[in-house]
Amino acid sequence: MPRLRQVPRAEVTDPRILEFYDRLFGPDRDPVAEPGTATGTPGDWWTVFALSPDTFRHAVDGFALYRGARLDPVLRELGQCRAGWARGSAFVFSQHCKALRTLGVPEERIAAIPAWAAADCWSPVERAVLAHTDALVLDGGRVPDGVVEALRAGGLDDEQILLLTYVTCLYEMHATISRALRLEYDDRAEPVTEVPAPGA
Repeated sequence: MPRLRQVPRAEVTDPRILEFYDRLFGPDRDPVAEPGTATGTPGDWWTVFALSPDTFRHAVDGFALYRGARLDPVLRELGQCRAGWARGSAFVFSQHCKALRTLGVPEERIAAIPAWAAADCWSPVERAVLAHTDALVLDGGRVPDGVVEALRAGGLDDEQILLLTYVTCLYEMHATISRALRLEYDDRAEPVTEVPAPGA
């Protein structure tokens, strides 16, 4: 159950939110009373973000940013998928594994994302994208010069590197929000807890 209240269809007045409710859940369905999307998620990311129409619009405008952009969608999705894994978001990781499949990425490559540095299935530019993602997410943006040089050597220009960086950080943010508010597949108990000593 999400930590924040979900907005039922009857309370939605914003046309943009209603458009997404219709598209994702069907025009006559209340996604709070009858949760579930076509990709198998509960859909509560949408119903919680509906609490703030301005935030909702800002988020979905961000999703649309890269449609038609000059960045190879496989590289974009590798960054998003790895960002979800590195931030510990089952939701973001799962959704972008699915997106990689729709782009024709083979299962063995998707399975190699968690331990990408030890896998030999990546091209040099894909390795650079994965290293860039780790520097953004795990190292707080401390991207070594060599990683940027490898992105350039892989054919990415400055505009594409900016877009890759922005989109990867955007999805790190969504991964963090999903975990913090227990949305979608991130609605789970904290896995790190004290293990009591025997006989305690």
